[in-house]
Amino acid sequence: MIANQRRKFHKSRFADFPTWLEYSIEKDALFCLYCYLFELNNGDQTGGECFVKMGFSYWKERSRVGKHVGGPNSSHNEAQRSCEALMNQNKHIETILSKHSREVQMEYRTCLKSSIDCVKYLLRQGLAFRGHDESEDSNNRGNFLELLHFLVDHNDDIKVVALKNAPRSLKLTSSDIQKDIARVVASETEQMAVVLRYVDKNGLVIERLIGVEHVTSTTSLSLKEMIDKVFSRHGLSLSRLRGQGYDEATLVAVAKKHSKIASFFTLVAIVVNIVGASAKRCDILQDKQATLILNSLQNDKTLHGRGLNQPISLKRVGDTRWGSHYDTLISVMKMFSSIIELLEIIVDDGSNSDQKVQISLFCEKHEVEVPKMDGIFKARGKSRRKAHEMTNLHYFQVDLFYSVIDQQLQELNDRFNEVNIELLLCVACLSPCELFSTFDKQKLVNLAEFYPKDFSGIELMELDDQLESYIVDMRISTNFKELKGIGELA
Repeated sequence: MIANQRRKFHKSRFADFPTWLEYSIEKDALFCLYCYLFELNNGDQTGGECFVKMGFSYWKERSRVGKHVGGPNSSHNEAQRSCEALMNQNKHIETILSKHSREVQMEYRTCLKSSIDCVKYLLRQGLAFRGHDESEDSNNRGNFLELLHFLVDHNDDIKVVALKNAPRSLKLTSSDIQKDIARVVASETEQMAVVLRYVDKNGLVIERLIGVEHVTSTTSLSLKEMIDKVFSRHGLSLSRLRGQGYDEATLVAVAKKHSKIASFFTLVAIVVNIVGASAKRCDILQDKQATLILNSLQNDKTLHGRGLNQPISLKRVGDTRWGSHYDTLISVMKMFSSIIELLEIIVDDGSNSDQKVQISLFCEKHEVEVPKMDGIFKARGKSRRKAHEMTNLHYFQVDLFYSVIDQQLQELNDRFNEVNIELLLCVACLSPCELFSTFDKQKLVNLAEFYPKDFSGIELMELDDQLESYIVDMRISTNFKELKGIGELA
């Protein structure tokens, strides 16, 4: 009460000082937001303590509210500048660090994307990644680094973050990084190459690659759907398709998941490389094999005839052609005794006493031994007390060979349903091996029933008699006695 008049704060005062003036209903007093947050004691400031702790409520002297601001260097203005700096988030340390972090992330992504682009290009073209000499002074550092240098020279955005300008530990050019990127690319993409084989008007067999198609999975249903789309796109008819073939990549890949089988393939590759390391060794191997065949023919231990006992060579394994694994194993089996003799010659001729001592020490160190099949298998890495006693033959036949067969059968069962399997069994009846020993007339009739558009009811009735004549003619003819598979019937 002032002069019998009740004085109070009026909200119109907020318009005079909208940024800092605050009113407390409980205390019925005014406060300064800036000075409350950043209380300072420097410069000229009217009623500083009042506007911070107790609050200003002397309504008779309202002009003191304006005087609180003071001069340019007053405590109030200093507090105002501090408060504005606090409210400006763009200048906060966290914001600056976050902005710097985002810039580093963008630079890293640009560098990573350039490495990914190089890997994807080399994978599409089927080119090697690394070079023999990847040092800074090398004229050819390999396809990957040379391609990355090309990108750097032609793109300024990549140039500022890659190779020399990248952090020492984040260049993303090491062989491990290349392999990781390649694995990720391979895991995300399933592709199927479609190749057509046909006979032209002149009777010549022609093969043409018509495309590489993306498939969601490698199941038989997914592959069939993709083949349907490819045929439809090119205006081809499935009714005129007379056969399909797939490579052995899946089965070999499944087999290689078994650690022992993987080491077996590695050992085979090493043997092939040693035996075929020079022309001299290849000639010795051929001479040994020719002598072996000649002795077998003289002792009537080997069949003779047209096309038999032809010279063979030891075939190398190709990582990109999985069918070569089968060819390599077949050639090793046929030339096994000759290979053993050649390896003995290599040991005798190329090893002196020091080398023999080193080899013996190496075998003892790595516990390399040639097991006897009737001996007791010694499990490594397991307690022998808990290990089940078995012979080496049982281990290699049951635990190793049979387990891989089970894995491959599981893979085949996942890919082929009962109808597919029935078709394969019916087709197998056409095999010319051992004078068509697997021939089954009823299964071939069943096979024809799977193609109602190609065989009418009358033709199916005629097929029964035709197959009787067919098998008699095939077994009599000398032209088909030496065939080893359905593929040789073409």
